[in-house]
Amino acid sequence: MLFGSKKVIGLDIGTSSIKMAELDVGRNGATMVSFGFAPSPIGAMNGGEISDSNSVTLAIRNLLSELKSKRKFVSTGMWGTAVIVKKITIPRIEKKLIGDQIKWEAEQYIPFDINDISLAYHIVNPNNGGDTMDLLLVAAQNDLVNQYKGVVVGAGLQLSILDVNAFALANTFEMNYGKKPGETVALINVGAGVTNFVVVYDGSVVFSRDIPIGGMNYTSEIQKEMGVSTPEAESLKLSAVSRREVPDEVHSVMSATNEMMTEEIRNSFDFFGASNAGLSIHKAYYSGGSSTIPGLIQQMSTATGVPAEMMNPFARIKAARNFSDQYLQQIAPFAPVVLGLGLRKAGDS
Repeated sequence: MLFGSKKVIGLDIGTSSIKMAELDVGRNGATMVSFGFAPSPIGAMNGGEISDSNSVTLAIRNLLSELKSKRKFVSTGMWGTAVIVKKITIPRIEKKLIGDQIKWEAEQYIPFDINDISLAYHIVNPNNGGDTMDLLLVAAQNDLVNQYKGVVVGAGLQLSILDVNAFALANTFEMNYGKKPGETVALINVGAGVTNFVVVYDGSVVFSRDIPIGGMNYTSEIQKEMGVSTPEAESLKLSAVSRREVPDEVHSVMSATNEMMTEEIRNSFDFFGASNAGLSIHKAYYSGGSSTIPGLIQQMSTATGVPAEMMNPFARIKAARNFSDQYLQQIAPFAPVVLGLGLRKAGDS
């Protein structure tokens, strides 16, 4: 068996939950064969950085034990403001020379010491002709890379692929919806601590930013406005999401927070439009646990003027027979990133 064909465990380490997924990927598509979900240790993740490695390692180990997985290779994704994804244009050169060229280019765009970062790149629309080529430059400080590597190795696994959550999201979208030729699509994953905003054109990621807003904003606003503890505020938020009865004040706070979230997303639409002349977004697909907050998607769609729908990560990705339709519906908002990570194979670049 070639190294590049070894199966991986997808691992998504989020602010409020850790997800694991195993997929069997073949010529005829992909099937999810296992899925695990556990709360993240409180305070262990901070804006994409791992601030309590021991707790995260233990949580991964416990989840792995629940899954009874035999796989040893892991594909995980970084996220947050410590990961920089920037579109740059360079003179067209052979692919094999890009790696050397990128180091020189990165020094102009990355606000970190070039000797202290890990660099990668993604070619945008590789088949376009012309004298120049567009790249998405991906940079993360080595300290961050080592944090992710440390928790994976500490759990007795091998880190095969260190991806970026935004690209994993695009991976799942393409597997389920195809490349959408000629269309510009926004993928918006609203998590607890961050919202991944990704734009895909002609099947290629052309823009990506992580916005430091999410479900935690609702919790903190309820806590502040109603003078309750964080667990009480979280409970009130979840009750409102589940359409259970809560005080009117909770709905008022959540509505106001929806407006703040909408403003941030609209700013990202505007920023994309200003930096990508000629491209306008045709449609937005939402995901993430916090995308289910009542009224949020409708409000964002109205504010941006872009039609929106929830992404269905199981439109074409099949699930093993032991997963009920009801369970798949429950996990669908949380699944896109971890499925995108699980679609990769050990040895992928």
